Amino acid sequence: MAEEQTGTQANAEAGAGGEAEEKSDLRATLRTLASTLWFPAFFFTGFLVCYLLPFHNPTPHHVEVAVPGHAAVQIQEALDQKSPGAFDIVQVSDAGAARDAVTDRDATAGYVPDAGNPQLFVAKADGYSLESVLQKTFTAVAQQSGGHLHMHDVAPTAAGDGMGTGLFYLVLACTIPSYVMVMMLLRATTFGRRKKIITLAAAGAVISVVAYLVGLSMDVIPNKPLAILFLFLMTQAVAQTSYGLVPFCKQFFPGVAMGLFVLLSMPSSGGAIPVQMVPGFFRALHPIMPMGNLIEALRGLFYFDGTNVVRPVLVICCWVVVGAALLALGAWRERRALARESAGDEEEVPEPPVEDPTFELQQPSALPPHKHRIGQSEPMLTGCVADPQGQPLKGVAITVTGTHGRELVRAMTDGNGEYAATGLPESVVNVIASSPDRLAAVSRVLVRDGHPVRQDFQLEPRARRPVQAVSV
Repeated sequence: MAEEQTGTQANAEAGAGGEAEEKSDLRATLRTLASTLWFPAFFFTGFLVCYLLPFHNPTPHHVEVAVPGHAAVQIQEALDQKSPGAFDIVQVSDAGAARDAVTDRDATAGYVPDAGNPQLFVAKADGYSLESVLQKTFTAVAQQSGGHLHMHDVAPTAAGDGMGTGLFYLVLACTIPSYVMVMMLLRATTFGRRKKIITLAAAGAVISVVAYLVGLSMDVIPNKPLAILFLFLMTQAVAQTSYGLVPFCKQFFPGVAMGLFVLLSMPSSGGAIPVQMVPGFFRALHPIMPMGNLIEALRGLFYFDGTNVVRPVLVICCWVVVGAALLALGAWRERRALARESAGDEEEVPEPPVEDPTFELQQPSALPPHKHRIGQSEPMLTGCVADPQGQPLKGVAITVTGTHGRELVRAMTDGNGEYAATGLPESVVNVIASSPDRLAAVSRVLVRDGHPVRQDFQLEPRARRPVQAVSV
């Protein structure tokens, strides 16, 4: 009976252990799925909310139309009955004032309700789809009074931009690469912060000039070289702010940066769909986000004789300043963390940021010395292990650990006694060289991005114990 009870208890314990192991495996699976699928899930949701929602049925909202005379009140009432909230009629003195309201960007359109010759002043530069809606709406208004509508485009787009969206794609070509550059530079472990900032600025200058020249050659934009400066400011607003966000957002950085400069900026830019035809949330973002402000600045420069250019340019400059402030704050936090680590403070140093999951993740890893290919990460830690006579030692284990003992990477020396590793966090690490027949050696080194460090070792042989004679 005792044996049966013991067996039953053992089976119960085994079952409980198996159940606990299954729960542990399930939790590990869920954590893995959450860590790998959050970004595509974020993108999926973002495209539904930020693209399908504003673009599926664009309709006008509070489009300002300048109308001379007392007919403005009657037209407003008629439009409110047909399309409530779609148009806001602004009364002006005469037909000239209605036209000037459009060229001065005080109104989106101007309508002159002359019974014999009704006229509509529009600006195709504000968007072809908006022009089409205005034409359809006020053609019906003119027909009710027995007239035939005459349209006047007071701000036509460049000859190569028939749909009025070329400017949007030109700006987009400067926005996306500015974000991607940050992603790729995170892998440049031999570049420090200063070099990366300079690289972002230099690449932004090249992108701006090339984009302008290509747009000019395709007749998408007029010849206004000041646009190069506006494009450059945009590249820096995106690139420097994205880079500045890295230490603060860590593994969520891709979602934050893409959310700001792609998911929210593009629908609110007014480039593909005029801002007057998207939902209120995106219209509210239009005067804040850098892409929308750049499009407004370029439209004013190219098609409205510089009207309303200063404010959007200042907003873009504010984004550049925000990026610089984030970079300065991140550098200060890093110096403080490294100082605590060097002083032996037990407070945990922040983990290195996680890169964009659309690229290969940069993690601590060993590298073959002197065999780096283009596109492969450069070593952050290198060294050579030799014996007291200076002869290289092959097969020595190199273990790099954090100050709290967590193993970061393990490498082996090659035939020349050399080793290399990359992807290490910016902090003080322990480097341990060990071999079965040698005394181990340990060294603490400071690893910093952009400052490759070398740590050599000289391993002494283990003292052999004398063999004692055994008497028979």
